[in-house]
Order: sequence, then C-alpha cells, then structure tokens
Amino acid sequence: MRWGCWSAVVLVVVIFGAASAADYVFESSVIKGVGYSSHEVFGQTAPGLAGQKFAERISGTGSFYDITRYEQDAHRGFINYTKEAEFEYFPVTYEGRSYDRKWTDKMCIKNHDAGAVFTEAYTNAEHIQRNTEVVTVGNGARKFVEVHLNSNVIGKALLGWSSKDTTPDRKGRYFEIGMSREEMTGIFSIETYVKLSSNSSNETHVDWLPCT
Repeated sequence: MRWGCWSAVVLVVVIFGAASAADYVFESSVIKGVGYSSHEVFGQTAPGLAGQKFAERISGTGSFYDITRYEQDAHRGFINYTKEAEFEYFPVTYEGRSYDRKWTDKMCIKNHDAGAVFTEAYTNAEHIQRNTEVVTVGNGARKFVEVHLNSNVIGKALLGWSSKDTTPDRKGRYFEIGMSREEMTGIFSIETYVKLSSNSSNETHVDWLPCT
C-alpha cells in the first residue's frame, strides 16, 4: 500500500514578554493523511511543581484526521485545549519500508494550584474518534480543571481523575478528596464531563500528581 494524499495546516503564535520569555502560545492545526504519524505536545504555565501542566502523545499507522487548538498563557495562568480527531489503524508500506503500529493517544492535564489531575488515554487501538475540550486555570481565586469529552473507540481506554488537598497534614500527607479510574477494552463509546475546582487561597504546590 502506498501513502494516500495528506495535508497539514499549522498556525503557531508566540508572544514574548519583556524578559524574552514566551509567556503566551497559540497553535491551531489541521492534519490529515495516510501513513505513520507521531506527535508530542508539552506545555506549562510555571516551572517546577507549580502552575498548569499539559502533555499529549499520539502515534500509529493508518489514516488520521486531527484538528487541534492549543492556547497557553503563563501570565494569566491558564491552558485551553480542544481536539477533534479520528484515527483508523492499518499497516502501511512506503518506499519498501513497512509501518505497523496500532494507535496510541494519551493526554494528561495537571493543575498544581487546585491539586487536580485528569487523564484520557487510548492504547492498542484500531479506531479512535474523539472530541475533547479542556480548560485549566490556576490564577487567583479561580483554580479548576474542566473537561468535556466524547469518544468512540476500538481498543483500550483509560479515563481517570484525582483531587487532593493542597495543604499537607502534620505527617506531610495530602488528603485525597476524590478519585476515579476506569479502564475499558473492546468496542465502546464514552461521554464524560468532569470539573475539579478549588476555592482555597493556599498556595502550597503539590508534588504528587501522577497521571492516572
């Protein structure tokens, strides 16, 4: 099989502050094609164990259609992310080389200010169709993670969230307010809304927010 037609439109805007640090990023992309694809995104609004962290990694072979908008403002302390995508697995051969990898699509968002983390992950997938919207804010009194997602999958999926108090007890432990972890294998559809919010003014940053 030879590669089909592919196209990509990518817009990236970076605004530099007075200290020559990129504190605002906006990316809008439309990518579609047939073949092997690998894509990785990482962003953070503050260094170290503070602020908002975002990470996504996608790879696989077959046909793919991916519309993504990513906005990050370190000064105002927020990340906005939306994705509409469809991935269909099949082996691909191009110029005598074979590519054969089922789709992996993993996304994790952390809000250290609110003590909240959310994970959406698909692995060993033959088909992924997903719509995801994420807003995470940690500036001032507004500290929350909000997620809307709708997906149809053939493969494996993991959805999870965790919320913890940002103030440790006398033993240095962080009280877990709530958590959810759901693993699925097979053919299924998912529709989920999650909001994890903190009204606390405490600015202690947590260092124990692993992706679920």
